[in-house]
Amino acid sequence: MKTRSYTKWLFVLPAVIVVAALFIYPIFSSLFFSMTSKNLIRPRYSFLGLKNYKDILSDPKFWAAFLNSLKWTVFSLLGQILVGFTAALALNRVKFFKGMYKTLLIIPWAFPSIVIAFSWTWILNGVYGILPNLLVKWKICETAPQFLTEKNLAFIVLVLINIWFGAPMIMVNVLSALQTVPQDQYEAAKIDGASALQSFQHITIPHIKLVMGLLVVLRTVWIFNNFDLIYLITGGGPAGSTQTVPLYAYEMGWGTKLLGKSSAVTVLLFIFLMSVCIIYFTIMNCWEREENK
Repeated sequence: MKTRSYTKWLFVLPAVIVVAALFIYPIFSSLFFSMTSKNLIRPRYSFLGLKNYKDILSDPKFWAAFLNSLKWTVFSLLGQILVGFTAALALNRVKFFKGMYKTLLIIPWAFPSIVIAFSWTWILNGVYGILPNLLVKWKICETAPQFLTEKNLAFIVLVLINIWFGAPMIMVNVLSALQTVPQDQYEAAKIDGASALQSFQHITIPHIKLVMGLLVVLRTVWIFNNFDLIYLITGGGPAGSTQTVPLYAYEMGWGTKLLGKSSAVTVLLFIFLMSVCIIYFTIMNCWEREENK
C-alpha cells in the first residue's frame, strides 16, 4: 500500500514542479521584489517595505492607466459578448453551409496578435492607410482621419479591433453550448404556446448560463491583462490615452528600470483580478445552488 501511495505522488510530481516553476515562483519573487529597491541596472538593492505600493498608489499615471484598463475591459467584453452571442444564435439556426460560415467567422481569432496588430496599423495609418484614403476618396471626410494618433479616436479604434478579434471565441463556445440544449424542450414549450422570447428566457438561458459565466471570467482576466495588441498598435499613446496597467508596469520596469515598483504594480493587478474572480465565482455558485433546489 505504501508503494502505491509513493507511486501516485511520483506521477504527480512533474506537474507540481511545472506549476511551481511557472506560477508559484514568479508570484513570490514579484511579491518579494515589490518590497525592495530592485533596479535592473544596479545589482544591489535594499528592503523598503510598502514604500513602492505607496508611491504607485499616489501616482496619477497609475490611476489614469487603471481607469483606461477598466474602460478597455468593460467595453471590449460587452462588445465581444454581444457580437459573439448574436453570431452564435444566428449560426445555430443555419441549416446549410454552417461549417463554412463558422470557419469564416473564426478567422480573426486564428491569427496571432502581432499579425492582427500590424495589419490594422497598415489599414488605419493616417498617411498610407487604405481606410483613411478611401474615406477621403469617397468624400466622406475632407482629410484623412488619424485613427491611431488622435486622442479621441485611438481608444475607440482599439476597442473595436479587440471586439473583432475576441468575438469569435465567444461565438464558438456559446454555439457549442447551444447545441447541447435538448430540442424536445423547445417543442414542448411551443405546444404549450410559449413565445420565442419566453423559450429563450426559460430554456436557452438556463442551459448556457454557466458557460457564459466562465467565458466572462476568462475574457475579463484576458482582456484586462492584454498587452501585445495595445503595445503593438499605439504603444499606449497618444499622450497616454491608451495606456493600461500592463503597459504602465512594462514602462516602469523596462523604461525606468525600476523593477521593484514594476513588481508592486503586478502584485496590485493580481490582487484586483483575484478579487474580481472571487466575485464572479460567488455569483456562479449562487446560480448552481438555485438550480439544485
